[in-house]
Amino acid sequence: MNPVSTRVLEGGPGMAFADDPDAAPVNFHRLTPLDVHNREFRKSFRGYNEDEVDEFLDLVVAEFERLIRTTEELQSEISGLESRVEHYKGLEETLKNAILLAQKTSDEIKEAAVREADVIKRQALADADRIRDESNDLMRKSYEEIEAQRNRLMRFKVELKAFLQSNLELLEAGSEGILRRLDEAAERDKDKAPEES
Repeated sequence: MNPVSTRVLEGGPGMAFADDPDAAPVNFHRLTPLDVHNREFRKSFRGYNEDEVDEFLDLVVAEFERLIRTTEELQSEISGLESRVEHYKGLEETLKNAILLAQKTSDEIKEAAVREADVIKRQALADADRIRDESNDLMRKSYEEIEAQRNRLMRFKVELKAFLQSNLELLEAGSEGILRRLDEAAERDKDKAPEES
């Protein structure tokens, strides 16, 4: 294990390394690769190998920069994703509103269709009632007209029969009178005939 890895930070910002109580506090709140690169340590007897420490710090700086780049890329990606999420939320809201509007329009169309069908049905029933009433009235008038014609025909028949009967009686009475006069004339002629002989 690398001896440098044993240098653990205690606490938070402003705390020194655990094995160096005299070291100047370092603000770890916003540590940057430049902070790590520029950090200088005091030399002490039996201290760490300076080249190894520098080499390790270079690795730390490189890793730190890579982590920062990765973090920035991830934050950029997160920001893009958040933006897309917001966009999709907006689309979702728009779709919800469109669906609600479509549902409302569909309901209104259905209600209008039901109302229109009801109006058409009521109008058809009213027309059927009117046509039935007109047909019944026409049929009644036709029956009345037929009955009136029948009554006129019966009256005409009765009147014609009476007229013919009256004329027949007159004819019979007239013909009896003529026959009687003819008989009388013939009797007179018969009575006159013997006197001439």
